[in-house]
Amino acid sequence: MTRLEDAREDYLNHVRAERGLSPNTVAAYRRDLARYVEFLAERGIATVGEVTPVEVTGFVRELATTQARSSVARHVVSVRTFHQFCAEEGITASNPAADVSPPKLEQRLPKALSVDEVSRILDAPDRTEIIGLRDAALLELLYGTGARVSEICALDVDDVAHAVTAPEAGIKLLGKGGKERVVPLGSYAIKAVADYLVRARPALAEAGKKHTPALLLNQRGARLSRQSSWAIIQRAAQGAGVDAEVSPHSLRHSFATHLLDGGADLRVVQELLGHSSVATTQIYTLVTIEHLREVHAAAHPRAR
Repeated sequence: MTRLEDAREDYLNHVRAERGLSPNTVAAYRRDLARYVEFLAERGIATVGEVTPVEVTGFVRELATTQARSSVARHVVSVRTFHQFCAEEGITASNPAADVSPPKLEQRLPKALSVDEVSRILDAPDRTEIIGLRDAALLELLYGTGARVSEICALDVDDVAHAVTAPEAGIKLLGKGGKERVVPLGSYAIKAVADYLVRARPALAEAGKKHTPALLLNQRGARLSRQSSWAIIQRAAQGAGVDAEVSPHSLRHSFATHLLDGGADLRVVQELLGHSSVATTQIYTLVTIEHLREVHAAAHPRAR
């Protein structure tokens, strides 16, 4: 029968060579399985064929007493895929971890900014400066469309030029899985983009050695990156005196939450966000309910 250590090394070689996993991922699998093998060794189990669902479940239960749910879930995935490999390779007759599921992770509600906080962030860039005009266009597009930062950074001039002259047309965004959607563009975003195209982009484009169709440019005339966009948002939040943790997704979360607070239909918000399932969008209804609870607790005389 195959020793646990030997089976583990065969599996790690497999995920490294056959599945092409990154060194960091392979290292994580190695750490998780080392802990698992140690757990089994303490119970007198030395070969992979001796493992039963009882031992796998016991390992998960022991982890749950000391580890966070996310850590337990990662260990379960490592153990399940290890035993699946052993079964597929004929090392064992079955997979003792097949029916072991990772614990459900706590649902973290997205943090939405208040309308006032968003307004202060959007007003933070100096629109008398070239970079300020670029930053304002980025921020207005992110909050005005609820788009992912990668979707906004991927926009070309031709994608938005018609929306400036014909606002009813909206702009086309390319989301996950190559799925396209059209979202409307509000007056604030239209003005910010128009001002940027006329007063800032030509100057930024001159810095580039090659012509680029990209809408948003950095100071070298190249397409603005997601990392740079993150820094711009952080800078705007600091300039606005917003102490909350702010990221590109903060504006997307705020877009969805403010729409629902204003009475928008959940299905409409789903389409605007580009979610394939309404279940993904429903998390924002939990945010608005939490907001209602806070208002109720603060305002109602018999709430507490």
